Order: sequence, then C-alpha cells, then structure tokens
Amino acid sequence: MQQHPVPEVPDGDDLTRVAEIFKTLSEPIRVQLVLLLTQGERSVAALVEALGQPQSTVSRHLGLLRSAQVVKTRREATHVYYRLADTHVAQLVQQAFSHTQHERLGLPDHTIPDPLIGSVH
Repeated sequence: MQQHPVPEVPDGDDLTRVAEIFKTLSEPIRVQLVLLLTQGERSVAALVEALGQPQSTVSRHLGLLRSAQVVKTRREATHVYYRLADTHVAQLVQQAFSHTQHERLGLPDHTIPDPLIGSVH
C-alpha cells in the first residue's frame, strides 16, 4: 500500500479527520466489522450472523461507519452490502493489532528510520 508522508505541521482538516476516524473505531464491534470487511463485501445479514449480534445493533454501528465514510454500501433488491471505503482503514486496524500483539507478547519494536516517511522495517 502506498504510504504518504506526513508533514511536520499537518493540515488542520487532516488532523480533525484522523481524530474522527479514531473516534469512529473506538468501539470493539466497529473494529470487528472492519476486520470482517477486510475479507470483502458482505451483506448486513452475513455481518449479523458473523458477529452474533442483533440486526439493529449491527445496523447502528454500520451507520456510524458509513457516516464517517469508513465503509460504502451497495443495494441489490432488498439487500444492502457493505465494503471498506479504501484500504487505508484496513491497514490502520492491522497496525493497531500488530501494536497490541507486540505489547501483549513483549516483542521488540520494529526499526522505524523516519516516522514522517512511513517506511517501517
């Protein structure tokens, strides 16, 4: 995935958007939804079944992800299908899991030559 350099002084709108994305992902069920959608587009019914949650709960959280532009929808007859808006959010969630696994397992950090470039080794 293409990494874009982060300026030393980020744009104010970008800072606000980043905070909004993290706020949107602050609920475990929404992170689970993102993880499921990294595997591809799914119907609401498939997401309800995979999570074992009531349809109203899943739909409410999908609505929040949609309003934050983290997911997109496609309607086919009476079914609505959800997919990730782009690969950046999937990568963000993957990095968060890598971070927590490193903490939990006491693994050493990866070498990061320049955090503003985005190269991780």
